[in-house]
Order: sequence, then structure tokens, then C-alpha cells
Amino acid sequence: MGIAAERIDRLAALARAAAAEGNDDRSREYVRLARRIAERNRLSLPETFRRFTCEACDVYRRPGRNTRVRLADGHVVVRCDCGATARYPYD
Repeated sequence: MGIAAERIDRLAALARAAAAEGNDDRSREYVRLARRIAERNRLSLPETFRRFTCEACDVYRRPGRNTRVRLADGHVVVRCDCGATARYPYD
């Protein structure tokens, strides 16, 4: 694992902790920084990090707090407070 991947993992943990404390602005900055590092180094973000961040507003998602999670016809529908919707299949 390279330095950039380690930094992305660390920023993901910091974003999760900041969101748990209720500091959404700080967690948003951690998410944006992790995405910039991934783009610059041509890395893909970890699956859990992609699932728990909003593509539109870069907030770290907290189900029940700032996102709504529903099940519908073979996929999970996640709607952020900003109005963005993500769908993930399940079997």
C-alpha cells in the first residue's frame, strides 16, 4: 500500500469520526481532500468510502441522520439531504 492509499484510509477514518461528532463541515473537507488525492494519484477510493459519501455534496453519510435508506426491487436506495440519490444492487 502506497503513501497515497494510506492517507486516503486515514482521511476516511477522520471523516467518519468528525461526522460522528456532528462536525459535518470538517468531515466534508476530509472527503474532498481524499477524493483529490485519489484523482491526483489515479487511485480508486475504497468501496466503503464510496458508499458512505455523497457524490454531489461530499458529506459523509450517516443513515438516519443525514440520509434516508430504503430497499426497493433488488437495490438499496440512498437519498442524501441535498437531494442526490444513489442506488446499489443487492442479491
